[in-house]
Amino acid sequence: MAERAGGPRSARVPVSTYRLQLRDSFGFDRAAEQADYLAALGVTHVYLSPILQANPGSPHGYDVVDHSRVSTDLGGEDAFRAMVETFHRNHLGVVVDVVPNHMARPTPESLNSQLWSVLHQGRKSRYAHWFDVDWDAQDGRLLMPILAGPVEKCLDDLIIDTALRDPGHPGHSGPVLRYFDHVLPLRDGVADLPLGVLLAQQHYRLTDWHDAATQLNWRRFFDIDTLIAIRVEDPDVFSATHEVLFRLVNEGLIDGLRVDHPDGLADPAGYLDRLAAATGNAWVVVEKILAQGEELPEWPCAGTTGYDTLALVGGLFVDPAGEEPLTEEYVRFTGGSSDFAAVERDAKQYIADGTFAAELSRLTRVFDRGYPGLDFHAADLHDVLVAVLAEFGVYRAYVTPGQPPPDASAAVVRTAAGRARDHLDERLHPALDAVCAAVLGLGDDAAGEKSQQAARDELIVRFGQTTGPVLAKGVEDTAFYRWSRLAALNEVGGNPDVFGVSPAWFHAEAGRLAARWPATLTTLSTHDTKRQEDVRARLAVLAEWPQEWAHQVGEWHGLARWLTDGAAAQATERAPEPDLEYLMWQTLVGAWLIGGERLSEYLGKAMHEAKTRTSWTVPRAGYESAVLGLADAVISDPELTAAIAGFVARTAPDARVNILGAKLVQLTMPGVADVYQGCELTGLSLVDPDNRRPVDYQRRRRLLAALADEPDAAVGLDAEKLLVTSRALQLRRDHQDWFAAGYTPLSCEGPAAEHAVAFVRGDHAVTVVTRLPAGLRRRGGWADTVLPLPDLHWRDVLTGVRHAGLRPPLAELTRRLPVALLIPDQIYAQEHDRRPGGSAR
Repeated sequence: MAERAGGPRSARVPVSTYRLQLRDSFGFDRAAEQADYLAALGVTHVYLSPILQANPGSPHGYDVVDHSRVSTDLGGEDAFRAMVETFHRNHLGVVVDVVPNHMARPTPESLNSQLWSVLHQGRKSRYAHWFDVDWDAQDGRLLMPILAGPVEKCLDDLIIDTALRDPGHPGHSGPVLRYFDHVLPLRDGVADLPLGVLLAQQHYRLTDWHDAATQLNWRRFFDIDTLIAIRVEDPDVFSATHEVLFRLVNEGLIDGLRVDHPDGLADPAGYLDRLAAATGNAWVVVEKILAQGEELPEWPCAGTTGYDTLALVGGLFVDPAGEEPLTEEYVRFTGGSSDFAAVERDAKQYIADGTFAAELSRLTRVFDRGYPGLDFHAADLHDVLVAVLAEFGVYRAYVTPGQPPPDASAAVVRTAAGRARDHLDERLHPALDAVCAAVLGLGDDAAGEKSQQAARDELIVRFGQTTGPVLAKGVEDTAFYRWSRLAALNEVGGNPDVFGVSPAWFHAEAGRLAARWPATLTTLSTHDTKRQEDVRARLAVLAEWPQEWAHQVGEWHGLARWLTDGAAAQATERAPEPDLEYLMWQTLVGAWLIGGERLSEYLGKAMHEAKTRTSWTVPRAGYESAVLGLADAVISDPELTAAIAGFVARTAPDARVNILGAKLVQLTMPGVADVYQGCELTGLSLVDPDNRRPVDYQRRRRLLAALADEPDAAVGLDAEKLLVTSRALQLRRDHQDWFAAGYTPLSCEGPAAEHAVAFVRGDHAVTVVTRLPAGLRRRGGWADTVLPLPDLHWRDVLTGVRHAGLRPPLAELTRRLPVALLIPDQIYAQEHDRRPGGSAR
């Protein structure tokens, strides 16, 4: 059984976590202030976003500039230590986010001393091995895509500053080149040269920022060229970038780690082996996005960060009967495809062919070096790679150079290649076969030289590092914004084609987690989710209200078209795309009461991510203005807002069932239960940065205090969700052995059995939730549906209500709340007697 945190290394495995997003306005001191509240809530560990020195003012901490120190923006190491001491006094442990894949390419560049050294000294820098650079692709220089246009048009903005820098700056204190806020080191002795000659003499090449997609010669995080990848596979880089974290782990100040984007690493398994060795097998979870049916590799970790369970739990509350009518309405409204798979493939192809053209160029160069005897044109190899990447169904197929590919990895690659074959000209099939064999390490001919074998090994690794970014950007950040049949399903780790999860499916997966990954993280919201848990729970109701939804959307569209002179806009192609408008109506319903500023910010991101009529790289001001004008017109019109509010109110009882049910299932199913900051109350935020808004902890404290002794004080959905969250977390904390392993499904009996999900943890804690409430109501309620239980006397820890009998009716179990959390009445009474004043906690 996991112990509570009370000192160094005393809390090995968390029972539950609470995620805090740190930033300069919410640093270590502010986090420490919440310790007593989080302890009262019932969590065992505080789960922090990255704590190392990031770009000054970073809103998230994933853009680290200095691994050698704890962030001064957050308060520095002394404040971190004081915070942990406060957490320990409140019996709370600490989990920290670690970012091994990349660090910032900051502005000014001098903030990153390792990168600064490479910019100054090029390949000869002592830090050149830190970064994954293809020097030959740019004639021995590092591409710096920071200019607003071609270099010849930016010369007037380039300034040579010969004033001496701080002589204490590592590696360079001489003249620099300035471009607005950018500061770049100049090679020694070149400051007096003509500007054009001076630029040609540097170890970097300045270029238009648009050129990053096609010319970049260093690995980055996804398509973000302000985040440069680092080579943690090198022991020196691994040690330097983890030294501070390991020291804090070994001092007992950090109990566990969350590993960001392991699929970006050259060798994820090897990295986790080293991490386990250095931390004494600390609890580690990995941000691994699993496709449906995909298994987490047998890595030395506790499991994932929970996107798989997020999709599993959410699916329980989606009615599969709604798929056909919602699809018909979506196609009618948008004129779009009924097939998400086709949209997904087109989006991945678009991303691979354009956004990641530089990465594909590097793959083709490596292929040519490894297989010089195969005389394929670079353009043909590019087309083959695009086709394969567009069909890739998982983030990564794990192939290790020098080892036979695992059967599952070979199947993934061959399936993608087989589908790609259908879309490729027959003359490209030999190249397709060669690429498929090469990325699996099964090339036919033997390598003639060591350099050839090195290139072949590099191809395997680099291909593995490319599939994930193409899938993430192609699906999560493109296709999900182009196809919005039911936005609740368009989520990280989700699949819009999986329309609902049956209780049997859920039980099978939960049992598998209990057996294989009992300490994996479970969650419903993260800093990366496209919309928070209760937005999705609200939208899931639409699957039970498809006809009413279609009617409402039609009315709203007609009124909005009249408000914005939609006919004229349509004629000039400035009207919002139908799919974006359809997404807007869902966003309004899911996040209501949302203000105009938040809606406009979300639609701005959505239309840029869709990359159809506008994008981040090629913005179209007229179209963007039309979209934001529609949003403003809708929010400003009393008739429309009243209609939206009315629909939200009518669906609110069903949304309440989904919200409370999903939360209780997630908190009590197998795994370590996580609560994202603020989501102990209704969580209605959208994609970042909306989900990083400040949390009102004073309100949460007041509500929790009111609920401490009197569950009847839970009036309103916020209070009800806090009641469910706190009681479930407290039960897990106080009975850790019940939730450490083991999972037993329970089957209801009666005419409405399909509308309940129930299970037992540790033979003592019974979770009961209602699902598909609209269907339950239409069929007349629970009638004589019962839940057979293994004991006679039970108490609901949510309400304090006693239930007797081996077959209690569902109507009684869910009379006060649509969910119940039962424990044996004898245990409840014993604990009740031990508490001060005899009051239920």
